[in-house]
Amino acid sequence: MKKSTGRTLYVEFVIALFIFLFVYTGINKLYTIQEFRAVLSKSPLLSFTASYLSLILPVFELLVSLLLLLPHTRTLGLFLSTMLMALFTAYIGYMILFTPKLPCSCGGILKDLNWSQHLLLNFALLLMSIPAWLLSKKDKRFIAINRNSRIPV
Repeated sequence: MKKSTGRTLYVEFVIALFIFLFVYTGINKLYTIQEFRAVLSKSPLLSFTASYLSLILPVFELLVSLLLLLPHTRTLGLFLSTMLMALFTAYIGYMILFTPKLPCSCGGILKDLNWSQHLLLNFALLLMSIPAWLLSKKDKRFIAINRNSRIPV
């Protein structure tokens, strides 16, 4: 059994948080896909891709959750989580600046947030994801093996 450090506990916490977040939002978007597509079609940035994006985005969120769940793909999952949060945060920032009246396409408890609260939440999640991703990259252990005996040295 591997000894847990503060770094690994932080990374595991962020992974669990993003798995919960992306499974929750992905399933919610698929469950309310017509409403999600309708809101996306009103977006000045996304209207031309609303029909595709309304399916691709929640499926991608679920795929990222799967990558985070599997130990060998966690670093990739954290990288993609960071990229998604950066894109979501930039999109919400754009919406606040240029289209603040548009309803949010998020579901469940996130639907109750206004645009500013949603921006703060996404920014906090983005700030959490960056060090988790960087720490997960450093967590790869290198084991040198003696060629003659195949015994780790």
